[in-house]
Amino acid sequence: MNPTSGAAHLGARGTARPATAHPQPPTRTSHPKRIAIIGGGPGGLYAAALLKRLDPTRKITLWERNAPDDTFGFGVVLSDETLGGIEHADPAVYEALQQHFTRWDDIDIVHRTTRHTSGGHGFAALGRQQLLEILHARCRELGVELRFRTEAPYPAWLAETYDLVIAADGVHSTTREAYAQEFRPRLTTHRCRYLWLAADFAFDAFRFEIAETEHGVMQLHGYPYAPDASTVIVEMREEVWRAAGFNENENENEPNESNTGPSVDRCAKIFADALGGRPLRANKSTWTTFRTVVNDRWSHGNVVLLGDAAHTAHFSIGSGTKLAVEDALALAACLEERPTLAEALAAYEEERRPVVESTQRAARASLEWFENLPLYLDQPPRQFAFNLLTRSRRVTHDNLRLRDPHFTAAVEREFGCPPATPPMFTPFRLRGLTLRNRVVVSPMDMYSATDGVPGDFHLVHLGARALGGAGLVMTEMVCVSAEGRITPGCAGLYTDQQAEAWRRIATFIHSQAPGTALGIQLGHSGRKGSTKLMWEGMDEPLAGDGNWPLVAASPIPYRPGSQTPHELTRTQLAAIREQFTAAARRAADADFDLLELHCAHGYLLSGFLSPLTNHRTDVYGGPLAARLRFPLEVFDAVREVWPDERPMTVRISATDWADGGTTAEDAVTIARAFVDHGADAIDVSTGQVVADERPEYGRSYQTPFADRIRHETGAPVIAVGAISSWDDVNSLILAGRTDLCALARPHLYDPNWTLHAAAEQGYEGPGVVWPAPYRAGSRRPRTGRTDAPKPRLTLGS
Repeated sequence: MNPTSGAAHLGARGTARPATAHPQPPTRTSHPKRIAIIGGGPGGLYAAALLKRLDPTRKITLWERNAPDDTFGFGVVLSDETLGGIEHADPAVYEALQQHFTRWDDIDIVHRTTRHTSGGHGFAALGRQQLLEILHARCRELGVELRFRTEAPYPAWLAETYDLVIAADGVHSTTREAYAQEFRPRLTTHRCRYLWLAADFAFDAFRFEIAETEHGVMQLHGYPYAPDASTVIVEMREEVWRAAGFNENENENEPNESNTGPSVDRCAKIFADALGGRPLRANKSTWTTFRTVVNDRWSHGNVVLLGDAAHTAHFSIGSGTKLAVEDALALAACLEERPTLAEALAAYEEERRPVVESTQRAARASLEWFENLPLYLDQPPRQFAFNLLTRSRRVTHDNLRLRDPHFTAAVEREFGCPPATPPMFTPFRLRGLTLRNRVVVSPMDMYSATDGVPGDFHLVHLGARALGGAGLVMTEMVCVSAEGRITPGCAGLYTDQQAEAWRRIATFIHSQAPGTALGIQLGHSGRKGSTKLMWEGMDEPLAGDGNWPLVAASPIPYRPGSQTPHELTRTQLAAIREQFTAAARRAADADFDLLELHCAHGYLLSGFLSPLTNHRTDVYGGPLAARLRFPLEVFDAVREVWPDERPMTVRISATDWADGGTTAEDAVTIARAFVDHGADAIDVSTGQVVADERPEYGRSYQTPFADRIRHETGAPVIAVGAISSWDDVNSLILAGRTDLCALARPHLYDPNWTLHAAAEQGYEGPGVVWPAPYRAGSRRPRTGRTDAPKPRLTLGS
């Protein structure tokens, strides 16, 4: 990441241009002849070289405010995927890079004097200065005009003068800021400080080293980029940085290398073992906090963002330069393929945005893992190493097993996996219940009951998932009263007829799928009740006379047009508490193995927990301890009537995904309160509390909340949310981020998901049992071949 590349703009003759000037509309052709590039980092330079090579008649001018031999940072890591794209697009650049690469396979993780090494990863790095020199030479060879030590003209003037303006001017892009209303950038500053340094020797692996100091935890990220040089990044939380006095050497308003010197020497002493007593050196190095850059749009008129100007990804997954180079490849290809510039810029963003967003999600997971590093320090040593390696969710149990089977087998042995047993098929005990594996069929509302009575559909639905091998099958939210239903199709447990119907289902599962536990989730809809069936209009109120009155912690409708609930009185609270205990008694009689109290997703009990939905002024409102009062009263009442040997869990929303709502810190407090009252595990979901939430969706996106609760409270947790593969389940369990994994949609897609997971892994053992009639299908069917994708852009030499 080059934070200063092209960071200022002047008019054509050195006068400032008005910020209100607008870029010209994209030309009709997608083969612009006059191209301006702001910023001389790898992304801007490589875009210039590619576009000039595609059409030598183009006039391409690149502005860079710094000298050609100025650079920031030291080494650059590129993946084999990126190098393959460069090789096909420009063999000359690829050959030049090949001559300078330092390659290695291992990752070393050093913690509490113990080093664990994992191999088979495959890295290639070179010096950033070498990379720039190669790209400078290629641009000059092709005829690109490079203007160093020159501020770029203001982007509005460039947009009026050139057919295309590529803003590759870094994380502090003034082009992006000039058109902020159009690009709509969002910048997030994170919680760690880091210092980018170098050492004059080559590590023999990618090295992570943890230092537990009197001031707090610090970490070193190091990798070789030349036979005699390594990049070294020292990182720590802001409060640790201040406690250690590093801020005393810094003028935070005007940071510069001269006052970073004492920090460099101290870092060398702290990590003397890793460095072998060698010194560290700086290069325009200052303590920095990482900023994640996201833009709603990447182009406006004929101006397009590229690299860090458009997006950033934390250095712990090494993707800044990689993403910029891949942006350049995609932009050049789209300009070549599409008939108009507007279509080309739209295609460029459409192609790159999903890749970038996926990378940013992985980078954020990695960044937050290091921010929360102290949580994991007491893990068993190999599990700690595995957790670090899989922190971004890009490296998983399965591909780590392929890369380094000996390391992965050692982690599994330490975890307690019997031979040839994937982590997901190890047992887990909750109170008097032992689950034979770690897979849970997550509660899923089916909206298919009649007057709250589960019918044949529920028997088949739940029975099929039980036969499918999961350790625990959960019902949908079963409502404790008719008025507590979400829709007319919701199941209940407030009549004897309903109880008998549930007993029928439990009897089938216990007799036909022995070893599978059946859990019931009890809840009350609160302000989200009296709505249409999901497929008729999710959260839309019922029409006409079908509505029933709603109750909630406070008289706040779920969304505009929703019914306003009545605020519950003390008498009504007592009545609802009794409804929960009556349902729990019926659940015990119906032979359920586990009971979960639903305190998530904005339903009644969740509505008491969130400050966005609880505005009460009595003892049940105000600070979190008071907002917890009624949900804990219900929990205590249910626990009292629920058989002592059977476990109880609680589902919570660990964040509201909305300003002013429940935070991750609040979630830990909520979880700890329920655990202190006897909860055997916390089922950690998020959101659905307020209609204007902004969730950060992605692969297993809710798991970090479960991870934090597990490590801060010491209680077992159930992770849920976009966990879709058995590889994800194995990875999360083995890393210690969760104890159980609840999957919903995968079980809708495949009722036999767990059986198939066993077959695909070649597992046969007590962790999953094929029903006798299904055993003939216990081997994975053969599939046809799949061909690798063709290179994105291929040009002749």
